[in-house]
Amino acid sequence: MSEQIKRLKRELKFKGKIIDFYQDTMEINGDHTVIWDFIKHKGAAAVVPVTKEGKILMVRQYRNALDRYTLEIPAGALDAEDEPGRECASRELEEETGYRSENLEWLITLRTTVAFCNERIEVYVAKDLIPSKQHLDEDEFIDLKAYTIDELKEKILTGEIEDAKTVASLMAYAVKYHV
Repeated sequence: MSEQIKRLKRELKFKGKIIDFYQDTMEINGDHTVIWDFIKHKGAAAVVPVTKEGKILMVRQYRNALDRYTLEIPAGALDAEDEPGRECASRELEEETGYRSENLEWLITLRTTVAFCNERIEVYVAKDLIPSKQHLDEDEFIDLKAYTIDELKEKILTGEIEDAKTVASLMAYAVKYHV
């Protein structure tokens, strides 16, 4: 069954710091209209930082949407929609972990919630970490800890790690590097 879908109107309902919320009026098969929600996101990047011992640096931080702390890979929004993901990943690595790397390798590109949001996250692996200094945003409070990939896989399978970008990135890392 082939449906013809056409956007008739996109109306901005809310403009935020990271996202814009729209309502789209859509025509289906030329005979009826529906309203779909659309969240425009400027994009993000994330990084799997690997120490020389093979451990992965993880950040523990409070997430308001969940009203609790989460364990995640370092990540953050692009400064602008056209900022290269590698630059954002490099910046977030240093800001959140206090390490930098000249060795960032693309791992995976994610689309987080395709039903209503266009968010795109480019994920990189950072090796050869160089000690630097954390530069946390004024609203960031981060605890940093290193884990083996086996410890992280266990945390995924027990539900301790639920963040989609973190789960997908760690599993992609484990498959790509056979760890």
